[in-house]
Amino acid sequence: MADRGILYLVATPIGNLEDMTFRAVRVLREADLIAAEDTRGSIRLLNHFEIHTPMTSYHEYNKVAKARTLVDKMLSGQTVACVTDAGTPGISDPGEVLVSMALDAGIQVVPVPGACAAVNALISSGQATGRFCFEAFLPAEKKERDAVLEELKEETRTIVLYEAPHRLEKTLQILLEALGDRSVSICRELTKKHEEIRRTTIAQALSHCQVQEPRGEYVLVIAGADRKELIARKQEAVRSELPLKEHMQQYLDRGMDRKEAMKAVAKERGMTKREVYALLLEEDAGSTDS
Repeated sequence: MADRGILYLVATPIGNLEDMTFRAVRVLREADLIAAEDTRGSIRLLNHFEIHTPMTSYHEYNKVAKARTLVDKMLSGQTVACVTDAGTPGISDPGEVLVSMALDAGIQVVPVPGACAAVNALISSGQATGRFCFEAFLPAEKKERDAVLEELKEETRTIVLYEAPHRLEKTLQILLEALGDRSVSICRELTKKHEEIRRTTIAQALSHCQVQEPRGEYVLVIAGADRKELIARKQEAVRSELPLKEHMQQYLDRGMDRKEAMKAVAKERGMTKREVYALLLEEDAGSTDS
């Protein structure tokens, strides 16, 4: 049996052809087959760099069946290079299915780094970069989208989203209603001639696109929720919804002694143990008087 082939994940430019790496060109030339999400766009790239490797279509609508075919080819010894329509394959595209099936089959997967719109937007956004989450495109179906937005309300990491120009206004309106008026960096046409990066607020960005028609591909980099504000809101919710004695009893029922329970209650309510103790005494005194 022939040695197994390799699956290469080859990043390609997201706009500027000068971002193509020497390694990416070499790997595409040496591969037995290129699996491309958009063959029409990829053929222009291949022609530019004089790459004559055979190409096959691999996209959202054939990703499972075609992945099986590609895995079979690699099991027989062929090397496959996977490219997306632009940027890094496997990020919000069918490449993730091929990678999973290749690994399950014991095939070596090798990344060939390069451009990635999400990362380029993040590092140039001016938002916090130490912790971030990538949500790609918000779901089109309202119920699913609402569920995602509900999670994002308490997401303290920086949030990175993709959006198309014709949906930008609606998406900004939805984000404003769901998350409030947070800081956002609007990154448009990255690496291209009309590249633009603006740090603003969601409300200001919405007003801007209502008077100036959005054009190009967008990445939105949104500030995460403020951790201190989240804690304060939760503490306020606890104070308003749960009587103090019931709150205490929850911890006592778990086996805590009274001192430990008061400490836990105080922390959740944003109070001191002394304040909790005093309020409990007042409640006990009120019960006795009645």
